[in-house]
Amino acid sequence: MAAAREERENEMLALASIYDEDVFRRADSDERGEVHLCLDLPPDFKVVFQGGEQTEHDISFLPPVVLKFELPEDYPSSSPPVFTLRSKWLQRTQLSSLCKRLDELWEENEGCVVLFTWIQFLKEEAMGYLEIQSPLLVSTHSKSQHESKSKGSSTNQEVVTQEEDDDPDTPLDPRAILDLDPEHDLAVQLLDFNEEQWQKVFNGKMLNCGICFTEKLGSDCLYFKVCNHVYCNDCMAEYFTIQIRDGNVQCLSCPEPKCTSVATPEQVKKLVGEAEFARYDRLLLQSTLDGMPDVVYCPRTVCRTAVMLEPETKLAICPACKFAFCHVCNRGYHGVSACKAKIEDLLALRDEYLSASPDGKAFMEQRYGKHVIQRIVEESYSTEWLKEHCKGCPFCGTNIQVDGCNKMTCSSCKQYFCWICLNMLPKADPYGHFSNRSSPCFNQLFQGMDVDDAQDEGFWIDEDEI
Repeated sequence: MAAAREERENEMLALASIYDEDVFRRADSDERGEVHLCLDLPPDFKVVFQGGEQTEHDISFLPPVVLKFELPEDYPSSSPPVFTLRSKWLQRTQLSSLCKRLDELWEENEGCVVLFTWIQFLKEEAMGYLEIQSPLLVSTHSKSQHESKSKGSSTNQEVVTQEEDDDPDTPLDPRAILDLDPEHDLAVQLLDFNEEQWQKVFNGKMLNCGICFTEKLGSDCLYFKVCNHVYCNDCMAEYFTIQIRDGNVQCLSCPEPKCTSVATPEQVKKLVGEAEFARYDRLLLQSTLDGMPDVVYCPRTVCRTAVMLEPETKLAICPACKFAFCHVCNRGYHGVSACKAKIEDLLALRDEYLSASPDGKAFMEQRYGKHVIQRIVEESYSTEWLKEHCKGCPFCGTNIQVDGCNKMTCSSCKQYFCWICLNMLPKADPYGHFSNRSSPCFNQLFQGMDVDDAQDEGFWIDEDEI
């Protein structure tokens, strides 16, 4: 018995020296322990999650298979270790097959310590023994039919489910335990574990910064997953800080020329100061809101709160200051009356719309309304033409187009006025304004008018007659 106890103790000490504490965990009792084994996956291994929507992911690490054991007093002389196998993602039928294989390995090595042999088999050979190949199908339905129930499936895919239906024809080993957490989705658990393990491996590597070309640990570097470029935290912190201070929050991308990978907010927060991140967060939110066609800002300069637009109406109400305004002209809400926007604003809006891409035009039509945009374009052209070819009557303001000489008659109020200086002319002698030598418009009755046109229309007057 003393020799067996010494063999057990030596085996436990050997395992503790070979494996880290996160792999081999010895219990308070010298005769019990746990081994957490991440099975070796082949390169480019993929997992397909089946549920509401099928998605495929590249996976490098799956949650460990847990071998929990207790060494009896007559181990290793005559009795094998008492054990259980637990897993989040293997089926009970697969775990039962592994239990059976561990029993076989004990029979092949009876009388010798066997824990290390079991561990090596589970880590290096279990995937092949169970004939699990890529892609691995993972169903997140709580109740589903299984396409593959045991070792030796004819397909190259294994179906994994969160809850396994009992099959009376398939023997299940009581030592095989499905370690499920009903409060969390299996897909989320697998992806989170893969991310954590990948980051742990990355942190321990020595990598070259693509900016300063210094070799640093991965824990001191930033990795862009889309493009696989790596830069040290010091270089990226300076780069991010400069971009944020300049207001270029949409430019926090990979520094590699022509690379479009963008840093996540978590990566930015890790590298920049609190004040810079607060500015980044605020500008990023504003940029996002600017890209939403149903969001505008309160036109009051003391407010500027984001306002959600209601469809089919120009009315917008600020949730902060309660100001009701027209989101087209940014003035107080005027109901069905036409917008009283400045001609410069209408022309700028028209030019922006006409020069926009198809997506940009659709965005503006969704924000302002297609009929509103079309009316603005039409009215802006009309207003632009009126501004170029017409002048307002100095008495009533009606737009009048020049037609003939510079003595104009308003079509609305019949008031005479001078087209050049816009002074109202007396009805008794409207032409006296042009024959009076002290008038600023002396002898300019036909100024700007083609001579031939004046003669054709009978407007030509000899200077001696004036």
